[in-house]
Order: sequence, then C-alpha cells, then structure tokens
Amino acid sequence: MTARLLDGKALAEQIKRELAERVRDLTARLGRPPGLAAVLVGDNPASQVYVRNKRKACSEIGLASWLHELPANISQEALLRLIDMLNRQADVDGILIQLPLPRQIDVLTVMRAVEPRKDVDGFGPENLGLLALGQPRYCPCTPLGVQQLLVRNGIDIEGRHVVILGRSNIVGKPLALMLMQKAPGANATVTICHSQSRNLPELCRQADILIAAMGQARFVQADWVRSGAVVVDVGINRLPDGKLCGDVDFEAVRERASAITPVPGGVGPMTIAMLLQNTVSSAASLL
Repeated sequence: MTARLLDGKALAEQIKRELAERVRDLTARLGRPPGLAAVLVGDNPASQVYVRNKRKACSEIGLASWLHELPANISQEALLRLIDMLNRQADVDGILIQLPLPRQIDVLTVMRAVEPRKDVDGFGPENLGLLALGQPRYCPCTPLGVQQLLVRNGIDIEGRHVVILGRSNIVGKPLALMLMQKAPGANATVTICHSQSRNLPELCRQADILIAAMGQARFVQADWVRSGAVVVDVGINRLPDGKLCGDVDFEAVRERASAITPVPGGVGPMTIAMLLQNTVSSAASLL
C-alpha cells in the first residue's frame, strides 16, 4: 500500500479562488476590501517568512493588508497601544499577532487585548470559549485547516477514532474540541497524547486518523501506524542539512497509511487559507 497524498497546496489554491469571489462581493457591498493587519515583533526569520506568505495570499484574493513591524525590545504597553488602535480602525477586519513573541511580552494578555471579532487567529479566550461551547465564531487556523483537508478529501471523521499527538493551545487542544463536536465534519472519538503519555506507540496504533503535532522531526515511526490509517502531519522541522520535514517518518509511514499529508505542502498552505477565510467571515459579519 502506498498512501494517497493529501495535497494541501492544491486545496488551498482552490479555497483561495472561492474566497476571491466572496471578496469581490464584499468589496462592492462594504465600499472597501476586507482588511488584515499583521503585527510582527522582532526579526525572527521564520516569522518574517510566514508573514510575507500571508500578505502575499491576501493580495492574491483582493484583501487589503498592513504590516506593523516592531523591535524585539518593545514594551508590552506599547504593543497593547498598537492593538487598541487596530481594534478601533474601521477598515481592519482581522488582526494577526505573529507568534512567538519576545519574553517580556505576556502572550495571554496580548491575545485578550485583541477585539474578539477581529481575532481571526481564534486564539483569544472568548473565541476559544465559544469553540468549547460548540458555537464557534472563528476556529484557530491550523486546526481548521486540518479539518478541511480531511473533509474536502472525502475522509469521513464521524465515529472514527482520532489520536492527536500534542496538546498545544495552537493545535492540539482546539483541534480536539473541533473534532469532538456534534457537527458535520466532526463527531469523532478523540484521544490526546503528549510527552508524558504511556505506551505512545500502542495508543497511536489505535487511530483511524493520526494527527502529529509534537514538533519533533520524524517522531512517528511506521510501526506506530495501523495499516490503512489516515495520517496528518502538522509538524515542520528544519534538519541540519537545511531540508524541511514533519513529525512523521514520511517515506516509511507512507507505505502503511491510506492517506498522508506531505511536508511541506500539506497543512501549512491550509493554515494560510483558513486565516483568509476567517478574515473574510469577519468582514461579512458587518453586513
């Protein structure tokens, strides 16, 4: 068995074409294009690449975008003042705070400061609380990208056993909340595993759908995967030779899985597409 590739890059392009049509309609009805403001603190090279890719995607579908670049030694008070300004700026529909932030900044305080309607990353406590209640306004972008990658590839989630490796607030926890909802594209039995979970390979072998988000290069081995399982690799790691790889030993696991995401070109492009979708939804909520 050689697994079918779940091509996130191609699917993201399809979603962007769909969003471009909505953006044209919203621009006509609002009298302006929907807009996304990105805040980048410091000079982290990976963060710079991520923000550049997100702004490029905005341009491709007709969204307005702004980049606020701040020095790494900025005070938390100064960052909060900028966020307050963006909260009040009428043509800003979404605010993206690129993570990670420097040590002197409290991430939770910053996330709380973003106006919930403009929290298109879905990381603020109000939006996460709505998700937990089963009434989401915006779902966090990477988990939503994972879900859409499965749904739009015809992979049934309802009633399946999903095992998630990783319990971060960005991926693992919100993804578990999403997939256990009594809703289309969900209704799964979800197990979350982490660094202290016992018998990790055995737990992984129970999965109909295995989602790796541990941040450890090639952590998931072939014998951890039940034959015919679907494997989604959220991780992105840079090897000593400069090449990128995921949290899954791709070549080995591909021979056991029925479907698998590549790295790069899997979940990453879908994350950006979902950020655009949430921003468009924010603008549409004004009508």
